[in-house]
Amino acid sequence: MSKKMKIMVPCNEAHHVCDKSQYKEASLWEKLKLYIHLIYCKTCRKYSKNNKKLSTTIHKAKVECLDKKCKEAMKLEFEKALKDQLK
Repeated sequence: MSKKMKIMVPCNEAHHVCDKSQYKEASLWEKLKLYIHLIYCKTCRKYSKNNKKLSTTIHKAKVECLDKKCKEAMKLEFEKALKDQLK
C-alpha cells in the first residue's frame, strides 16, 4: 500500500513549514503544500508576511549571536550567582 499524498495541511503545520522555509530547510513538497494553504488561509498569509518582516528586520540589523564559548561562560557565571543567592 502506498501513502496517500496529503496536499491540505492544518495551520500549525503551515506555520512550521513557513518557519522552515525562511531558513531554507523546507523541502519542495512542503513549500508547495504551504503555498496551496496560503491561497485559502488569510490567517496564515498574515503569519507568513509578519514572519518575513521579522526575518528581514533582523537581517538588516546585522544581529550577531554570542559564540558557544561565551554562552557557556555566561551560563556558568549565572549558575554560580544563582547558587550564591540561594545560600
